[in-house]
Amino acid sequence: MSVLVLTLAVSAACCLGFGFVLQQDAAQRAPLSDFLSPRLLLDLMKVPRWLGGLGLMIAGMVLGAVALGRGEISLVEPLLATNLLFALALSRRRTRQPLGRQGWVGLALLAGGVSAFILAGEPRAGSAVTDPLRHWLIIGVMVGLALMLTTYAKRSRLSWGPVLLAVAAGLLYGVQDALTRVSGQRFSAGGWTELFTGWQPYALLVIGASGLVLVQSAFETAPLRMSLPALTAAEPLAGIACGVGFLGDRLRTDTGALAWEAAGLAAIVGGIVLLGLHPAMPCGAAVREPERDLQPR
Repeated sequence: MSVLVLTLAVSAACCLGFGFVLQQDAAQRAPLSDFLSPRLLLDLMKVPRWLGGLGLMIAGMVLGAVALGRGEISLVEPLLATNLLFALALSRRRTRQPLGRQGWVGLALLAGGVSAFILAGEPRAGSAVTDPLRHWLIIGVMVGLALMLTTYAKRSRLSWGPVLLAVAAGLLYGVQDALTRVSGQRFSAGGWTELFTGWQPYALLVIGASGLVLVQSAFETAPLRMSLPALTAAEPLAGIACGVGFLGDRLRTDTGALAWEAAGLAAIVGGIVLLGLHPAMPCGAAVREPERDLQPR
């Protein structure tokens, strides 16, 4: 594993984790009338804390994009999932909650799962699939699932809606990571002309903006412990599916390796859930007022 890729991916995870905590702290005070509306972003732009969180998230995405340009998406995605550790660290500093057994078990599962998946799978680069049908099929499945989850979320915005929105956003972010890598490859091959003559950068902008609205709506209507685990678990799974499906990433496929890879992914998801449900994670407001005005803090 490249030390540079490891450093970039972990630094990206740090920025993302801190950014998510700051964004949720501001988004939970947004009026519910902004739910799933681009107007939510316009309202949140008036809040300095949310802008700081957005800046950290963008920095994390840039670092993640550089890591994706230098390493396989199947390697980088599990490392990006450690953003939950940094979110928990910031939340613990604010709430002064001890890590406890749940925190240590979640930490061990997440760290062990990432290590097991990478060591067993040995992600390496291969030849990208040139058949556009494969691209559209995998991306279409991810986007279709995100749309379906968003539709169900509208019907249950204050119960399971935030979890569904977070999963939908995670699926879109996984596709965004894959398109970021493709866009970087096109730029390296032919510069700006090659980049902007393809559909990938435009799809990247649309998917990124859509994912941002979904995740802020999830943050708006539920505490971080309800939305962030789902977001963090869905993104690497979608990214790995894209990496293996059409970016040419290769993983070991012998029986033993597949068993450890599956166990690693299961441990990652389990660790994410335990850490996300940790008492240190912000609980959000006890009662939401439907039309409360957003006040800068």
